[in-house]
Amino acid sequence: MHSLWHLSYFLTFTCFILFCLHCYIWARLIRDTGLQNPWRRRLTVLLTLLGLMIPLGLFFSRFAPRPVASPVMAVVYTWLGMAFFLTVLLALTDLVKLLAVTIPGMAQGRPPDPDRRRFLALLSGGLVLLGDVGVSAVGLFGATAGALQVKKVRVTLRKLPAALEGYRIVQISDVHVGPTLGRDFVEEMVRKVNALEPDLIAITGDLVDGTVGQLKEQTEPLRDLRARDGAFFVTGNHEYYTGDVDEWLAWLSAAGIRPLRNERVLIREGFELAGTDDRTARGLGHGEDIPKALQGRDPDKPLVLMAHQPKSFFQAAQLGVDLQLSGHTHGGQIYPFTYLVALFQPYVAGLYQKGNSQIYVSRGTGTWGPPMRLGAPAEITEIKLSQVG
Repeated sequence: MHSLWHLSYFLTFTCFILFCLHCYIWARLIRDTGLQNPWRRRLTVLLTLLGLMIPLGLFFSRFAPRPVASPVMAVVYTWLGMAFFLTVLLALTDLVKLLAVTIPGMAQGRPPDPDRRRFLALLSGGLVLLGDVGVSAVGLFGATAGALQVKKVRVTLRKLPAALEGYRIVQISDVHVGPTLGRDFVEEMVRKVNALEPDLIAITGDLVDGTVGQLKEQTEPLRDLRARDGAFFVTGNHEYYTGDVDEWLAWLSAAGIRPLRNERVLIREGFELAGTDDRTARGLGHGEDIPKALQGRDPDKPLVLMAHQPKSFFQAAQLGVDLQLSGHTHGGQIYPFTYLVALFQPYVAGLYQKGNSQIYVSRGTGTWGPPMRLGAPAEITEIKLSQVG
């Protein structure tokens, strides 16, 4: 019941934001440009349909088979990204207009000319549309498997044995295999991960957006992941949206990827690796429990914690975790959305330190929502452990 209330609140709030966003686009590109019928009517209907397509598409994708849902959601999510860029670009033009009428001498005291205003609105609207298409194209390319980067990070750990100097953990996170990312992307990701010849693979949640029945074929290449000390997985919030998280955990185990559910394993007698359920899973038979995962730990060995959300670091640092690996934020995914993410997440992307504890937040390997990346490249992260000094 609690999760249903949260879902209803989220959907209501999202629909309200989408409504406001599309009203703003309509006002700037259709109303202010002075378009006459039949174009005004046609474009209004088109924009209304595009807006309604987003919530209806999200609902449709939960029940439709992937071959049907995939092309539909590609259109839905692409428009969502384009609408976001349109809003940002239109807001920038409005800011320029505001400066033009408020800075002394800019307005020159002339009374407003309606014809001139409509011409400027048409001109700025056309430039905004061209800019939107260009930026969206760059963002779409940035989300392809070919643009997937390997980011190398060096992390020093106290108490790391000399024998494990240079130990390499390869992290993937927030892949979101689902309506827009499928088998081709997973195959390329697995190829790039294996090419790094990792000692250990850490998958820090939000691997899938769909059920095992919908995505079994798309995720099959994950069976080919190879690391000397194995591959490990912790749930993200999206694993719980599918409604079959336990089926996914069983499937991953059968594929040779070990889920860590508030538990800990010893790696080469040198450091301990712990993993927790996502913090949003309480009340669903799962739930984050860092103290349980750390219970009985060896204080003479460094401890690496896999936890999907960076917010878990507040408790993890208090409990003496040496390094936390997280994702969830996508690094903002689409600039300037990064600034909004920073309002809700204490750590957005990269390596941070608090006392003797560190956290690395991945920008994510795939995409959620718009299949776009701008200013926050997707990454496969190679984390090389080193002794202090």
